[in-house]
Amino acid sequence: MTATHETAAESAIAAASPQPAPGATPPRAPLFARAAAELVGTAALVAVVVGSGIQATELTKDVGLQLLANSTATVFGLGVLITLLGPVSGAHFNPAVTLAEWWTARRDGAGVTLREAAVYVPAQIVGAIAGAVLADAMFGEPLVKWSTHDRSAGHLLLGEVVATAGLILLIFGLARTDRLRFAPVAVASYIGAAYWFTSSTSFANPAVTIGRAFTDTFAGIAPGSVAGFIGMQLVGTVVGLALVALIFVPGRADAEQPAA
Repeated sequence: MTATHETAAESAIAAASPQPAPGATPPRAPLFARAAAELVGTAALVAVVVGSGIQATELTKDVGLQLLANSTATVFGLGVLITLLGPVSGAHFNPAVTLAEWWTARRDGAGVTLREAAVYVPAQIVGAIAGAVLADAMFGEPLVKWSTHDRSAGHLLLGEVVATAGLILLIFGLARTDRLRFAPVAVASYIGAAYWFTSSTSFANPAVTIGRAFTDTFAGIAPGSVAGFIGMQLVGTVVGLALVALIFVPGRADAEQPAA
């Protein structure tokens, strides 16, 4: 068989091989590599959020410009991280996304297992804390200083429900319609928009919420506000999954065809 025929045969075999379902964790990466990707990705995301917030407050006193700088850096940083690490771990960087994928995988089998979720979530939390500490170190801030930024007001908690529900609806809606290839742009764009249209500036992520409690800077959240935010993020996750089930109903062929 010639080299050309061998290449064609290999391509045919690859095409015939079962492909992972949309939203499924890539099968080739071992679990330790996927956990490392989640840890590093979440750390980098929090470093971007906290670091850009510190930089913004050093450059201007205008709160609107500070938020614009913070949100813009987050959009670009998140898009790059999803593009880079998505093929390894799925680029969750978020316990809400991981738990939602585990829950949906219980029914259709496409997604992380309970064992994998139990590895992903701690990796994300550790990464978030490390990212906050790294950002503080880069800007000469105390490495760990609890935030004094109280975010316990009811309207902020409602904002977290909306932000998280929208994120879950977007991610799993893309998966249901086989358009996860657009996730880097779509998810980053949504988070950038949610910075502005939600009262809470869209944390929408339990791990990031915990990490941001470790820095008393622009992006911080007081430890006393963390539990409320996480609780509302979990409520938002349930709401988002309910919306996915309501809107993205699998199509079915008509049982009966019209008579000729």
